[in-house]
Amino acid sequence: MDALPRSSLAERRSAGKALRDRLPRTDQGAFAPPGDRPDLVARLKAHNALRIQDLLPIKWGRMAASPFSFFRGSAGLFAADLGPGPVTGIEVQLCGDAHLLNLGAYAAPDGHLVFDLNDFDESLAGPWEWDLKRLCASVVLAGREAGQSDRSAQDAVAALVWAYREGMARFAEMKPLELVRFDVLPGDHGPVLKDVLAKATRDTPARLLDKVTEEAAGGGRRFQAHPPLLAPVPEATSQAVMSAWPAYRETVVPGRQRVLEAYEPVDIAFRVVGTGSVGTTCLVALCFGRGPDDPLFLQFKSEEPSVWTPYLPPGDGTVHQGRRVALGQHRMQTWVDPFLGWTRFEDRDFLVRQWSDHKASISVEVLKGPLLKDYAGLCGGILAKAHARTGDAAMLAGYLGDGDKLDQALAGFAQACADQVERDHQRFLSAVREGALSALTGL
Repeated sequence: MDALPRSSLAERRSAGKALRDRLPRTDQGAFAPPGDRPDLVARLKAHNALRIQDLLPIKWGRMAASPFSFFRGSAGLFAADLGPGPVTGIEVQLCGDAHLLNLGAYAAPDGHLVFDLNDFDESLAGPWEWDLKRLCASVVLAGREAGQSDRSAQDAVAALVWAYREGMARFAEMKPLELVRFDVLPGDHGPVLKDVLAKATRDTPARLLDKVTEEAAGGGRRFQAHPPLLAPVPEATSQAVMSAWPAYRETVVPGRQRVLEAYEPVDIAFRVVGTGSVGTTCLVALCFGRGPDDPLFLQFKSEEPSVWTPYLPPGDGTVHQGRRVALGQHRMQTWVDPFLGWTRFEDRDFLVRQWSDHKASISVEVLKGPLLKDYAGLCGGILAKAHARTGDAAMLAGYLGDGDKLDQALAGFAQACADQVERDHQRFLSAVREGALSALTGL
C-alpha cells in the first residue's frame, strides 16, 4: 500500500508563518466585543435557560463573589465576545473553558499523580485562540483577586504565552508516540504545585466516605442530606440512573468494564457542583466493592451544547453531549479517568466520571509574587501539550514564531478583557441589588 503524502515539518511551519499575513500576531491583542451587546441580565438568563431554575440563585451568589468568579460562571458571555472575531483557522480540540482553576492534579490509572487540564464541559474542535485567550484573561483576573498589580499580571500572561510558544515548538519536533505519553508530574515543579499536591494526596474515596456519608438506618452507608447542596433523590430518579447504568458501562474503556462490574451502587444523591455548572443535573453514586472500606464514587452530570457551538459551522445536530465531553477529555489529557463514560436518561445526556480520586486545584489567594508567573507558565505549557496532541503543532508553531509579539499582544488583550469582565461584574451586582437576579450567598 502506498503511503499517504505528508508535508514536511518545514513546509507546515512555513504554512503557519504565512498565516501572519491574514492575521498578524499583533492583531491578536485586540479585544473588540460586538458593539450591539445585548442586555447582560437577558444574556445570562438565556445562557442558563436549560438549567434547573430553582438553583440559579446559588450560581448568581457564587458569581457575585468576585470578577474572577463571575468570569468562571459566564463562559457564554466570553464566547459571545470572542466567537465572531478573526482567527487564523488552525483548529485544535478546545478545552472550551480554559482558566487557571480548570487545571489540576489527579491520579492516573496506575495511581501516580499528574497535572493537566481537568474540565471539558465546553470542549469541541475549534480555533486555538479561544482557549489561549480565555486562559490569559483568567491570569489577570486571578492576579487582581490575589492582590497583585496589573504589571505583575501582564508579566505572568507573557510568561504563559512564552511557555505555550516554546512548548508548541518542542512538541512539534516530538514523535507522535512521545507526545501521546508526555505528562506533567506535580513533583517536577517544586513550590508552584506544593499546595495542589498536598491537597490531591489527601483527596481519596475513603476520606470522602467519612465526609459526605453516614450510617443508613438498615445498615451500610448513605449520603448525608445537606440540601440544596447535597440531597436525596426521588426513587424514580434512582431507578432512571440504574436503568442507564448498563449503557454507561459499555462506554467505559473495555479493560475497565470488568473492574466497574465489581462495584455495586447503594445510594444516589443530587449534588450542586462548581460555579459555571450550578443548575445542571448532577447526581453522585456511592458504590462499594469488596466491603465497606472499598468505596467508589461516580458523578453523573448533565451536559448541554458547548457555549462555542453558535460560532462554529453547524453540525448534524445528533451529538451526544456526554460523549462530546468525554472524547474531548480523551483527546486532550495524557491520562484519563478509567471510569470516564457517558449515558442518557430523563431526556438528558450525561457525562460520567469519578467524583473523588486525588483531585485538587490551586487556590487563587496563593498566586502572589513569582508564584503567579510560575503557575501561569506551567498552565501555558499544559495547554500547548493538549493543543499539539489534537492539531497541527508544526503549523501552529510556525504562526507563533520565536519572538515575543504574541506574548505582548495577549498581555494587552488579557488586561482589556479583564477590564470588561469587571464592568460586567459591576452591572451584574447592580442587577442583583435591583432584584433583576436573585442571589444566594454563603453556599
